[in-house]
Amino acid sequence: MIRLENVSKAFRYRGIVKHVARDVSFQITPGRAVGLLGRNGAGKSTMMSMLAGLIEPDSGQIHIEGSVSWPVGFQGSFHRDLTGAQNALFLARVYGVDTEEFLDFVEDFAELGAHFNQPMRMYSSGMRSRLGFACSMGIRFDTYLIDEVTAVGDGAFKAKSEAIFLDRLQRSGALFVSHNTAEVARLCHSVVVLEKGVASHYHDVEKGIDRHLKNLKYQPPD
Repeated sequence: MIRLENVSKAFRYRGIVKHVARDVSFQITPGRAVGLLGRNGAGKSTMMSMLAGLIEPDSGQIHIEGSVSWPVGFQGSFHRDLTGAQNALFLARVYGVDTEEFLDFVEDFAELGAHFNQPMRMYSSGMRSRLGFACSMGIRFDTYLIDEVTAVGDGAFKAKSEAIFLDRLQRSGALFVSHNTAEVARLCHSVVVLEKGVASHYHDVEKGIDRHLKNLKYQPPD
C-alpha cells in the first residue's frame, strides 16, 4: 500500500516556479488500480518518480508498506550494452527471485525471439517496453507503477498484458498512467486527475475521465 499525505513538489527554471503537486493526498490499496490522468507536462511522471523513491517531495509524506515496482515503461535501469536476458538476470538477482523461472517467464511473455539474447541498444522502444513490462510482471510486487505499456504491441499482446495485470491486482495495488481513457475505464477502480499541481480523486472513474477531458478542452463529436 502507498499513502500520500499533503505531498507537494515544485521545480524552478529560469526564475519560474512550476508546481506539479500541491498538498496531494490519496492512497493505493491492494486489489485496486488508481488511474492517473493529466495533460502532457502536468506532472504524472514526477508523481510516479516520487512514489518509486527516485525524487523526494518538497513537503508532505509518502508512506509505503510492502514492495513497489520500478516505474514500468521507464527502462533507465536497463544497460543498453547487455542483452535482454542479461538485464533480466540482473533484476532477478537484485530482487531475489528464482533466476531460471524468471528468465523463462520474461522470454516467453515479452515475445522478443532471438532479440532476447541481443544487446538492448538494438531494441526498438516497443521491444524495450515489452521487456520492461514482462520483467515487472515476473516479480510479485505489492504495488505496481505502470506507465502506458499495456498499449504496446498488437491486439493479442495487449490482451495478454491486460489479463496478467488484472491477475496481479488480485493481491496487489497499482498506479496506472495512460492517455487511453478507454483503457483506464476498463482497468481502474478510481481516478486521480492532476491539473496545475492539484490532484482531484474520483471514485467514479467515468466522472474522473470526464473531468480530465474537460481539462483538455475536449469537444465530443456531434
